[in-house]
Amino acid sequence: MIERKKIYNPNSKEHVNDRKIFGGNPTGIFELNNIKYQWAYNLWDMMLNNTWFPKEVDMTADVRDYKQLTEPEKNAYDKALSQLIFMDSLQTNNLIDNVNPYITSPEINLILVRQAFEEALHSQSYAVMVDSISQNSDEIYDMWRQDAQLKHKNDNIAHVYEELAQNPSDTQIVKAMFANQILEGIYFYSGFTFFYTLARSGKMLGSAQMIRFIQRDEITHLLIFQNMINATKRERPELFTPELMDDVYAMFEKAVELEIGWGQYITEGQILGLTNDIIENYIKYLADQRLHAVGLKKLYNVEHPIKWVDNFSKFNDQKTNFFEGNVANYSKGSLNFDDF
Repeated sequence: MIERKKIYNPNSKEHVNDRKIFGGNPTGIFELNNIKYQWAYNLWDMMLNNTWFPKEVDMTADVRDYKQLTEPEKNAYDKALSQLIFMDSLQTNNLIDNVNPYITSPEINLILVRQAFEEALHSQSYAVMVDSISQNSDEIYDMWRQDAQLKHKNDNIAHVYEELAQNPSDTQIVKAMFANQILEGIYFYSGFTFFYTLARSGKMLGSAQMIRFIQRDEITHLLIFQNMINATKRERPELFTPELMDDVYAMFEKAVELEIGWGQYITEGQILGLTNDIIENYIKYLADQRLHAVGLKKLYNVEHPIKWVDNFSKFNDQKTNFFEGNVANYSKGSLNFDDF
C-alpha cells in the first residue's frame, strides 16, 4: 500500500536531486526554479504554447455534410464520437483523482494538471461536434450504456485504473502508467483515423480539424507517460519484474485486440479507404511504436499501412492546410520527439 502525497508537508527536507516520480517526500510547494525532470518542464512550455479552444474551429459546413453522409458513415461518426467522449471523461477524472495524488515531483504534478485541463477541453470539443450535427445528441451521449461492444471496450479500459484506486501500490502505479500510455497511444486511433478518412474525401472537415487539435494534445500526453515510465525504470528497476512485464505485454495485446475490433465494428467494412486489414495493421504498428518508446520488444513487426494519416495530423512545418480552416500552423511550439 502506498499513501497519497501530503498537500502541505513543512517537515520535508527533500532536496531537488532526491525527487521521485512517486514515493518521494515533497513539501507541497511548487518550487520550479529547481527542476529534476527537465523533460517535464519542457512539455509544460509546449502545452502552454499549444493552447487552443474548440469554438475557434469552424463547424458550419459539418452541419450540411453530416446530412449527406451515408448511413454507415453516420453510424461510424456517432459511435466514434461516443467512444472519444468516454475516454476523455474517464481520463479527466483519472488524472485528478487517481494518478496525480501519488506523483511526488512538482514539475510532473504541473503537467498532469495541465493534461487534465486539456482532457476536459476535449470534452467541450466533442460537445461542439455533437451540437453541430444536432440530430443524435442524446443517443451519442447515452451510447456507452446501450452499445454492448462499446461497453465491453470501456470496461476493459477502466479496469486497470480501478485496480489502482482500490489497491494503490508501487506496482499498480507502474501498471497505471502503462495503461495511460496505451489509452493515449492506441485506444484513440481507430476513431481518429475514421475522421481523417472522411476528411480525405472532403467530408466533415471541421470535425477532422477538431480531432487534429485533440490528437496533437494526445501525442503530448503520450510523451508524458512514456517519459514517466522510462524515468521510473531508471529510478526503480526492481519494480519491472518478469511478472509485471508479462502483465504489461498482456495489456498491450488486449488493447490491440479491442481497438482493432472496435475500428472494424464501427466501420463495418463500408468506409471507403479504411478496410479491416488497414485498421488491423495500423493499430499493430502503433502498438509496436509505443512498446519501442519504453524500451520493450515489438510484438507485431508490421509496416505503417496508411502513411497519409500522418500528413493529416501534422501541425509543424506544414505546407498544406488539408482542412481549409483558419489556422494552418496554430502552435508556437513544436513536437520534436528527439527532445524527450
